[in-house]
Amino acid sequence: MIDPGNFWLLTILLAIGTFLIRFSFLGFLGGRELPGWLLLHLRYVGISVFPALVTPMLLWPAATGGQTDWIRVAAGAIAFAAGMRISVIGAILAGMGAFYGLRLLAALL
Repeated sequence: MIDPGNFWLLTILLAIGTFLIRFSFLGFLGGRELPGWLLLHLRYVGISVFPALVTPMLLWPAATGGQTDWIRVAAGAIAFAAGMRISVIGAILAGMGAFYGLRLLAALL
């Protein structure tokens, strides 16, 4: 367990760091018009962060001891395809359905 003093020091330093990151955009650039090329690139930041967070959980899940589970990879690919064609809710439902369906199929075989 972490020492309470170290925990609070780290928490305060992280809070200051995230504040400064946000302030660098909002404080310095908040009243200015941003160039079109920058707005175009900023539009894709959120779209690129989510796959970067999910991919390690699909390829090296803790539930399998870090070993690649092809059922999870297939369910992720199906969820991605459904998200591109249908919607976010469709991607969630398709991914869950594929994951549990493929696990059931693997257990029966």
